[in-house]
Amino acid sequence: MIADSARLCVGYADRMMEGVTPDQFARFATVGGQTIESNHPAFILGHLSLYPSRVVSDLGGDVTAIAPTEKYEALFSPQATCLDDPEGKLYPSMEEIVSKFSNAHAAAIDALLGADDSAFAPENPNERMRSKFGSIGAMHGFYLGGHMMIHMGQFSAWRRAMGLGPA
Repeated sequence: MIADSARLCVGYADRMMEGVTPDQFARFATVGGQTIESNHPAFILGHLSLYPSRVVSDLGGDVTAIAPTEKYEALFSPQATCLDDPEGKLYPSMEEIVSKFSNAHAAAIDALLGADDSAFAPENPNERMRSKFGSIGAMHGFYLGGHMMIHMGQFSAWRRAMGLGPA
């Protein structure tokens, strides 16, 4: 169930990227001369790339290839602030971020599909989130479902403000 939701979300992210250019990727939208300080695609996909390694790790998998770097943690953590990057110097390239997002989610989906159902029943090891998502499965469902769609909503609004239309 979680893998199906994750696939849907990743497919939606792929559609959201259609028409986005590297020079737009890390920019705040501007409408009628007014800058909208809202998460842009670089921040959204970079942020979402942090979570698949948690899923893989919780299921006993090797996260070496997908673990976020210290740089990614600093730039894209929940405590990080999304910044406008007109010169393309603050964030990694569009190609790098999209690749990390895609590879990390593919690994998480593979880990989910390979796990026995019993792997999702243990208590959520994330103490801060445990009161909301009591089990590993509930937490993974949020990471790869609801959490992704929250940010896809931001991406959708950004696209429209940028004149790219719906995905």
